Amino acid sequence: MNRPVFKRFGELPRFPAALWLLISCFTASLLFLLFQGGKLASMLFIIITLLSAYLLSGNWSGIKRAQGSRKLTNVGQETQIEAGQSLQIGIGVQIPGFWPIPYMMIKDQLIRQNGEETIFEGSIVPDWKRRGELLYSTPPLRRGYYRFGTTECLTEDIFGFFQHKGRLELQQPITVYPQTVAIREWAQFHQMLKGMQHHSTTTRAHRETTQINGVREYIYGDRLSRIHWNATAKTGTWKSKEFERESLPKTIILLDRNARAYRDAAEFELAVSVAASLFRYGASRDLALGLLSIGKESSYFEPKQSQNHHKQIIQHLVGVEADGYHSLHQIIKERSREWPAGCFFVLISPQKGSAMIQVIHHLEHLQMNPCHIWVHTKSNHTFKPQGADMEGNHDDWIKAIRSQGYMGYEVSQLTDLPNLLGGAKRYA
Repeated sequence: MNRPVFKRFGELPRFPAALWLLISCFTASLLFLLFQGGKLASMLFIIITLLSAYLLSGNWSGIKRAQGSRKLTNVGQETQIEAGQSLQIGIGVQIPGFWPIPYMMIKDQLIRQNGEETIFEGSIVPDWKRRGELLYSTPPLRRGYYRFGTTECLTEDIFGFFQHKGRLELQQPITVYPQTVAIREWAQFHQMLKGMQHHSTTTRAHRETTQINGVREYIYGDRLSRIHWNATAKTGTWKSKEFERESLPKTIILLDRNARAYRDAAEFELAVSVAASLFRYGASRDLALGLLSIGKESSYFEPKQSQNHHKQIIQHLVGVEADGYHSLHQIIKERSREWPAGCFFVLISPQKGSAMIQVIHHLEHLQMNPCHIWVHTKSNHTFKPQGADMEGNHDDWIKAIRSQGYMGYEVSQLTDLPNLLGGAKRYA
């Protein structure tokens, strides 16, 4: 039980040591003047009084009422960058008042979604208008959501006795998207489509269903029945209805988020970047792609063809973590009723061996076309994830998949993905 604390009678207030030193000097000079007198005592008392007035007036230096702004010099207004890039930040500060400020320390903090804090410190010398700007660069940022915390301003008097602090609330959200590469062509994927009685090599030439998928800009030659009158009235520009296409089979991408399957954070980042690159490719080709992401929270995005659908998936990939505990076989058993027969199923996972073969066979039993994109980092030669058979070298696993008629790719670096999928040339 906590007992209340009572101050004793005559107990002195708690002041900083520097303030007690200043009070002692002023008291000593005053007593010296009163008991000794003379020019020396008078001059000493005047000097101590002026210095005390200067030091105490620092409490009204104006730094507590400082105003500032933050700008990002290397990104646009949307503040959207990819993982691996740095931010160049400038903080401008305006200090009101007249108290002389020789220099000012600025402490800024960048907070990630998981609570990780990065502190940046620097000093500026205000100009004659009491303004200054601090410029600094962040290290390469990881994928995720960030925000700036409270910015602290600190200054001292010329003797270094007292510190004066102020705070600036310049909070600003930043989204760091997964790193992606542009895929020119997925040759084996389109060859599979041709073998499924698809007569066109492009998705734009296929028939459309009666299911409205969204709204697009009016194209000269659109029929009158395609015009979306409500959207046209709201925006003031001609809008047309966008219908889903029935040409290509649905494609579902499963991102393995089992925490015990990954050796380190870099391997999971590689898996997320591969998934984001595939969705970037699907958006450029109007492919109906869906995502199954099972971690602490399960998320399933049905395969659709729309820009809004693509943005929702990318926003989900920004914040995903390897925090799951379900096995792939368990996930597919529980979710298989939601998927249409004949869909193309892509597994992005670092697991291999008998457990993965069982998953692939189960997908084939569900009348799906499985594909395994095996991600691993170069340092993953001795790591044995749960349920995986690591006997043999890396090439044996891909050969074992392809020998049974399944599609399989080994990705150890994101830059290798375009060439592995059939794009002989990387483009921006």
